[in-house]
Amino acid sequence: MNDIVERAQAIAEESFIAASGPGGQNVNKVATAVQLRVNIYRLGLSPPVFNRLKALAGTRLNAKGEIVLTARTHRTQEANRAEARERLAELLEKAQHEPKKRAKSRVNRLGKVKRLKAKKARGEVKAKRGPVRL
Repeated sequence: MNDIVERAQAIAEESFIAASGPGGQNVNKVATAVQLRVNIYRLGLSPPVFNRLKALAGTRLNAKGEIVLTARTHRTQEANRAEARERLAELLEKAQHEPKKRAKSRVNRLGKVKRLKAKKARGEVKAKRGPVRL
């Protein structure tokens, strides 16, 4: 699992952009926000993991097959870079875990009888509604 994260961080391309938020006048002068781009086709993932990653990425996945993560919450490039890499690692680790299959619930015989009895009673209530006949 860490192998994939390390590979992703090695091929990731970072670019710094002007950010809004904390930093005062500094944000007007320094490009502190980081945009991290990772091409998912270059990661060499197995098909199930690849499909889960595509689903998890959602709108962060562009038409070129790149996951684009933007971090701009901190005042420094280093902190934003660390946050973007951490978010990428979390995304890749989530994609690695296969979700548990949902076990079908099964109603026992008494539960079925009780449900059918309730449906019958409700049907009788509804059947009694309507125009009054003399």
